[in-house]
Order: sequence, then C-alpha cells, then structure tokens
Amino acid sequence: MNASSTTGLPLEGLRVVEFTHMVMGPSCGMILADLGAEVIKIEPPGGDKTRRLPGLGIGFFRSFNRNKKSVVIDINTPEGLETASELIAQSDILLENFRPGLMDKLGLGYDALSKLNPRLIYVSHKGFLPGPYENRLALDEVVQNMAGLTYMTGPKGQPLRAGTSVNDIMGGMFGAIGVLAALRERDRTGKGQEVQAALFENCCLLAAQHMMQYQMTGEAPPPMPSRVSAWSVYDTFTVAEEQQLFIGAVSDKQFQSLCQVIERRDLAEDETLSTNAQRVARRPELLKRLGETLRHHKMEELMPKLEAAGIPYAPVMRPDQLLDDPHLIESGGLADMATDDGGNAKVVLLPLLMGGRRPGVRAPLARVGEHNDEVLMRLASEREADPGH
Repeated sequence: MNASSTTGLPLEGLRVVEFTHMVMGPSCGMILADLGAEVIKIEPPGGDKTRRLPGLGIGFFRSFNRNKKSVVIDINTPEGLETASELIAQSDILLENFRPGLMDKLGLGYDALSKLNPRLIYVSHKGFLPGPYENRLALDEVVQNMAGLTYMTGPKGQPLRAGTSVNDIMGGMFGAIGVLAALRERDRTGKGQEVQAALFENCCLLAAQHMMQYQMTGEAPPPMPSRVSAWSVYDTFTVAEEQQLFIGAVSDKQFQSLCQVIERRDLAEDETLSTNAQRVARRPELLKRLGETLRHHKMEELMPKLEAAGIPYAPVMRPDQLLDDPHLIESGGLADMATDDGGNAKVVLLPLLMGGRRPGVRAPLARVGEHNDEVLMRLASEREADPGH
C-alpha cells in the first residue's frame, strides 16, 4: 500500500486503519505512526470521546494520537460501513479495541475482513486473551488488582494502583510488536493474520518475577514497601527543605563513598557496618542515623557530590517537572506538537534511537475529520484504478 508522503522511516508505505479510543489501541497506532506508517484514525460523528475526557484523562488523546490522520465515518450506517470496508480492503493493518464481539457484529471482525483482504493484519486490543475471562470488560485498574500489581505496589493491606496506565500502554506496545512480527511472516507467506494483545496478560508478565520468586522459595512475596531489602541503603530520604531523594548504596565501596560525601566518618569506620550483611542486620538503626544527617543536606548541593562519587540517586519528581528535565530535553525526548485547537504542547517521543535518529512529530494533531477529503478522494481514485479489487 502506498502512503501519501515520504518519511524515510522504516514503516513508510504501510497503511493502518485504526478503530480505537482511550489509551491501549491509540498507543499501538502512535508507535506505528511514529515509525512511518500512514495511520488513519476512524472517528465517529462528533469525534472520539477521548478528546473530551476530563481530569486524569484530559491528556490521553494528545499523548497517544500524534502523526495520525482523522477521518469521520459512521460505521453504524450502511454507507459508512461500506466506505470503511473499502478502505480496509486497501490497507495493510487494522487496529481495534472495542468491547468483545462488537466488530464481529458490525461485520468488521477478522473472519469477514480476511476474506476481503487476505493480506490484512488485524490487531485486537482486549482485556483478556481467549479463555474463561474473555467476555469480561476490563480497565487498567481491574487487571492491576487481578494480576497482583496493586498488591505488590501498596503497603501491606493497602493495595495501590500504579500511577499511570501501565497495562494500556504496554498492551499497545505488544500490539505493535505483534504487527512487526506479522509483517515479517507476511513477507514469507503472503498472508495476514489476527494479532491479539490483552491487559490481563500484560499485567501477569509484570508480575512474572514475583510468581517465580514464590515457586523458588515457597513463600508469597511481600508487597514492595514491606520487602526485606537485599541492600542496607536503598531508600528515599527526606533532605533539607522537605525535598525527597532516593539513594541506593548497594556495595561496600558505595557505602564508604556515601559516608564520605555526607561526612559520617564514624559510620565508615564502624567495623560492625563494614559489610552489606552487617549493615542489613542493623538496617533500621543505620537508616535512622543516615536520615538524621541527610535532613541537613540541600538537594542541589548533594546530588552533584553523589554523582561524582558514583552513587545511584534520584530526586522524587512530579510529571510536570519533567517538562524542564535537562536530559529529556537535550537527548531529544521532548518535541513540540501543534495541537488540534491551534495551540502547542510538548510530547514525549518513543524511547528509541534508530540509526542515530529519534522518530519525531511530523504533523499537527489532527482535527476531527480533517483528512476526510484527502483519504476518501484517494480511495475513490484507487477504486477507479483497480475496479476489480
């Protein structure tokens, strides 16, 4: 399939039709679009409702829909369904994340479309892969509870969801990985296939190390806040001006260096603290003594000293502060994007360098239906050029 512009990117020439909303499906489309595919987002009349979410959902659409084209088609009408089917017939990949059974009901399921376009790679983003739970509706928070993530994240008895849509974004990533593998297989066989990615299975993979831990020890792993640390200094400390700083001194050398940085010669010379095992045995007392000293150190003065000494550290940051992060900026991880309302926003790019370049923003965020004329007129010309397709 021919894309309408030259990108020089690896997926140039691939056409993707995207029937998605919220985060999971759109993140898959964003990855493919960033890598050069022509991604055509099909929106209902009035536009994707994700555009208008309030609160913590307000940033979803702008974050996961860059580099795409917007076409409004009402697939609940015979005319709209016919147009959508015709577009799919001329495309390489279809993405969807509707509730189970809806696409089949509309006649847009894989079985029907694979007859129309045998080369089609059809990607379904669901809550669960086929099995006893497959017809349940799922949300990120639902599967975080089901797969042990909230249990492992919060203190004992206080399950806590992760602070972002980890499974939705990871589901989109695995959808994109499945596309790349299916494209490779299509090169060999000439045939497309159905790819499925699911929230619950994502989260089980996130919990896999803890599942293995239980099999090896016979003991259920405690939540992370209750874990028995393998290292004596691996904690978040409150420093001057009530700022918070994580410090991880995970070797004897790093412990000695930390003591030098904060001028605690007494701790460095204490023979009962000379090995990690000894320090772990006295961990509560040691952390208290370190904390008393660290409270008097200013963050901006302490961090350069820790870095020079080769000690892992991290300030506790809010997401808004990352907009000014010098590494994220200088490494090219943030890019300007013109928004659909005529404004501008900073967006986080894919965490990839390919041949020394960072796939970036190639177009303003699409307005609702902005590309109807372009895409549908091209579809008509392709129909005329290949009337027997």
